[in-house]
Amino acid sequence: MKKNIIVLLLLLSQSFSLHADDADVVVTSNQQDQALTSEVFKLASAPKLQSSIALIYDEKSGRALYTKNAQNVAPIASITKLMTAMVVLDAKLPMNEKITITTDDMDRLKGTSSRMRPGTTLTRAELLKLALMASENRAASALARTYPGGTAVALMMMNNKARALGMSSTRFFDPTGLDSNNVSTAQDLVVMVRASQRYEPIRRYSTSTSHFVQVAKRRHPLRFGNTNPLVKNDSWNIGISKTGYISEAGRCLVMQAKISNRPVIIVLLDSWGKRTRVGDAVRIKKWMESSSIKTARFNNRQG
Repeated sequence: MKKNIIVLLLLLSQSFSLHADDADVVVTSNQQDQALTSEVFKLASAPKLQSSIALIYDEKSGRALYTKNAQNVAPIASITKLMTAMVVLDAKLPMNEKITITTDDMDRLKGTSSRMRPGTTLTRAELLKLALMASENRAASALARTYPGGTAVALMMMNNKARALGMSSTRFFDPTGLDSNNVSTAQDLVVMVRASQRYEPIRRYSTSTSHFVQVAKRRHPLRFGNTNPLVKNDSWNIGISKTGYISEAGRCLVMQAKISNRPVIIVLLDSWGKRTRVGDAVRIKKWMESSSIKTARFNNRQG
């Protein structure tokens, strides 16, 4: 039985081919997806994920290890901020430049609150860190507002970059992710996460555990924490992290991580429980670790 599982997994890995170039990520059709995935992972005891959309991408082989509705177009909420960060960094703007939060940065679409009051002044680097780590909407808004040409140009550059990367199902209408018209697929988000790995500030800021800032009219600095609790867990080796949530998108999570010495990208979209996306990530990790142990045992027996 174990030998059959290994053979089937090898067949699966050949079928779910994702090319090395970001612009050439390809996943098999839904029919192949359902047939192969259901048959193989029944035998391999695949994780039962609660997220409506999921994709586990093996960076080493360039193949998908697991897919669930990976081609479905869905709102991505604050996962958007990865693209906002990339275009800001592409512009090579001075990261130590001071930027003041204004009323223009307040959320008038959904009325979400923020501890970053108008009048708060931070460097562009701090705003970038807060947007990625704490998913601060006003920080992302200020980054786009102060982009050369303003928010409209920043959005144009975000959509241009998505097209250049081959993210054909992705659209951006605002830089924060509050607009539910910001949509993508799990396949496209693998491309975006791969591209974001090239930016050292994104790797560093998105996985920082916390940051203190001095907010206007407060005696003591405010602590902002990472919205992904897994970055504080020593058992995880996370290279990129971004969470997202609006009601239309559910709870979302994308990560680049190394599990059992295997670099993977995990995309989880439309999770409805507060802890479901994190629970799904933990289930994926346990599944991969268990599979790695079983494969090692099988190889040892064969040797």
